[in-house]
Amino acid sequence: MKTGFLSLETGEQFKGQLIGDFHGSSGEVVFHTSMTGYQEILTDPSYMGQIVVFSYPLIGNYGVMDGFNESQRPYIRGMVAGEICTEPSHFAHTGTLLDLLDQFNIPVLTGVDTRAVVKTIRNKGSVQGVISDRPLEGFSFEAENNFFEHVTTRKIEQFVNPGLHIVLLDYGYKKSIVDYLLKCHCRVTIVPYHEPLERICAMQPDGIVISNGPGNPIDATRHLPKIRKLTNLYPTMGICLGHQLIAMAYGAKTTKLPFGHRGGNHPVKDMKTDKVYITSQNHGYVVLDQSIDHTQFNISYKHINDGTIEGLVHKEKPIMTIQFHPEAHPGPQDTEFIFNQFLQQMIPSNRGGVSYAIQ
Repeated sequence: MKTGFLSLETGEQFKGQLIGDFHGSSGEVVFHTSMTGYQEILTDPSYMGQIVVFSYPLIGNYGVMDGFNESQRPYIRGMVAGEICTEPSHFAHTGTLLDLLDQFNIPVLTGVDTRAVVKTIRNKGSVQGVISDRPLEGFSFEAENNFFEHVTTRKIEQFVNPGLHIVLLDYGYKKSIVDYLLKCHCRVTIVPYHEPLERICAMQPDGIVISNGPGNPIDATRHLPKIRKLTNLYPTMGICLGHQLIAMAYGAKTTKLPFGHRGGNHPVKDMKTDKVYITSQNHGYVVLDQSIDHTQFNISYKHINDGTIEGLVHKEKPIMTIQFHPEAHPGPQDTEFIFNQFLQQMIPSNRGGVSYAIQ
């Protein structure tokens, strides 16, 4: 290891030990508060273009395991941690976290005062930064867009099951979403986010799921007419970015949070029952309350801490959206019932005898 630095565009610099590619890796610097689940976090396509700072002091202590990746590879630009374990103790581990990141030339900065980094981001907001072998000053960044193109599936993928046919519109989906749909006996077809409407309709879906994904939802503006048409044709659920895109398709606006919601302990209130759930979240943008057409949508969930919108349900059409991740991974599974709520809207009578409940 050699000395390395995390330099922020606002001028702050944080010193640590550099592991891996040290020629400079830049991205939006965000922090995550989960204590476990680092493998799922780092392989979640929603983190594309970002340098992830873990607030929990020790990362990597149980290694990495087969089947826990949320995608084929990590999409992060870099990782920052207080301490990284190089000798995992879990009996089922198949490698170390550093092995995984080194395979894809992702730089790691350890030995960092992550508490100071997190406090800086909370005060300044999510900022751009660089991991390098020397401190940098006076740099600037060009805005990046259309991360979706880098994370979407390159071909149509199908998973056979005897139940409802769900088409997943892929803006950077997590494998756990598909896993939950398969547990519900659904037949799942994953299509690229730019798949034409006519071809989706030709697949004869029973319902549509619009996935999570990276970047600014405004970059998907040209796809909103298609999303609006899909919601008119089929029962539809949007998760995270998908929630934002459905809201935008009906005229709503989004805005960027100061430092986002990224963690496994975010309290969300069900506006119908007043019950509070602990949820897994990973997003930097939210739908603006005042921009929602309240003649069409009810707010189904709100964040307890800051009052931001966490879910919408259409008053007449079978459309539901959620900002958090009911599939968790990592995080609590308190809200997995939402998949059942979605599927119950479309069970045709000629499929009696098939249970769609999560097993």
